[in-house]
Amino acid sequence: MPSLFPRPAVPRPAVVLEPGRRWAVLLPLALMLASDYKLRSRPVDETVGGSPDLTVFVEIGVYGLAALYLYLRFGLRPPVRRTTGLLFAAWAFTGYVAMSALWSPFMALGAVRGVQLMITMALVQVLATRATIADLHRLAHAFVIVVLASVAIGAAHPFPRTPQTLTRFNWLYVHPVIAGVYLGIAVLLVFGLLVRGRRDGERAVGWPPLVYAGVLLVLLGALVATGTRGAAAGAAAGLVVLMATARGPRGRIDLVVLGGAVGAVGVLAFSEKIMNFVARGESADKLASLNSRTDLWSLAMRAYREKPIFGHGLGASRGLFLQDIGLGGGHNAFVNALVDNGTVGTALFVVLLLTLGTVLVTLVRRRELRGDAGTLLGILAFFLVDGITTEGLAMPANVSGIWLLLLVAGAESLRRGRLRTTGPHQDGPHQDGPHWDGPHWDDSPWAGPHPDGPHPRVSVADPPPAPQIETRSHQP
Repeated sequence: MPSLFPRPAVPRPAVVLEPGRRWAVLLPLALMLASDYKLRSRPVDETVGGSPDLTVFVEIGVYGLAALYLYLRFGLRPPVRRTTGLLFAAWAFTGYVAMSALWSPFMALGAVRGVQLMITMALVQVLATRATIADLHRLAHAFVIVVLASVAIGAAHPFPRTPQTLTRFNWLYVHPVIAGVYLGIAVLLVFGLLVRGRRDGERAVGWPPLVYAGVLLVLLGALVATGTRGAAAGAAAGLVVLMATARGPRGRIDLVVLGGAVGAVGVLAFSEKIMNFVARGESADKLASLNSRTDLWSLAMRAYREKPIFGHGLGASRGLFLQDIGLGGGHNAFVNALVDNGTVGTALFVVLLLTLGTVLVTLVRRRELRGDAGTLLGILAFFLVDGITTEGLAMPANVSGIWLLLLVAGAESLRRGRLRTTGPHQDGPHQDGPHWDGPHWDDSPWAGPHPDGPHPRVSVADPPPAPQIETRSHQP
């Protein structure tokens, strides 16, 4: 369907990391890989017990280097202009979660995770106020490349697995649940890049459509092989949201026609395999309890009632249930937030999600932003569904928590305006540094003095202008 997979009007150049802009891609990836990619496996009780090993020190070192780079590159000073409601909600949630480590029964773990969370939020602040839409596209492509390389590693050299994950695909010592999150996000990014239309004045940066389609098939196959039902359901929900928003009314028509046809064929031809994937060889009792999750949630609600206002503190849910049920974490984002952060922290978490969703829905209504905003909205839907059975969305230092904050940065970058070009094959000169974005310079609260000297400032109360669509007549 031409409306679903638009043909590019210009040749697609290779995706490269431009000098001076590499930090916007390398830093988020470094934090995610340091948090989740491990070359060893150890019991949860050693993690909550505060006994670090070399891998933990490497992870802490990566976060420390990221913080040092942000300070040396952008400096640190108070904000010079009024922040947005979305960034304020993100800072409020992350600040409270980090502070809750002060009353956590596992203070060593909570303190480390709290510092990591604040470093991640500092990076998101810089991305939200400095990154361009081109940076978001480069980050998306780089993330997909990393996931593809991970799939190749998992297929070429399977690492030892536990009895519970013996038949499930993963790579290194990354748990299949975490691998499913990486694959689900990558699937939505690839599909969003595939269906993203091209308009006048915007360069189509990326790969040929056939490459996207081939990558999508590989990622979908790997996602099914992980046996992660929450990630698979989340990816399906995210694809529905993405198709319904990224292409506007045409996308909704395609969703009804194409989705209905694919769904009918899938049910008729693969009903047995679908049921095997859902059951995963488990007994009816285990399926009814969602792999003992319902028992865990009963214990979690009991722990929540003990400290309902402020919670037990960051990281508490990792160790509170080990003795009773042998599981660490809440295995549900909202249950985990209730136990660790109490009513106050959970309310801040919900406010952040609602604010982010509202901003993205608003951006979807703008034609020039619809493709990228629809992709981000699809990833948010993926997290909400996947968060029913995993707690990562409400926890720091993991792919879900980091990507949730990256969605905030992406929404803010889209609000500051669409990617401008000076020609059909060139990026504008603004991409190598701060650029004029309406009533203020595009700088951040973390930015130091501009290398070219002082730059003009105007009223901080003036809102940024709505993105403008450039026409061919305006191009040189």
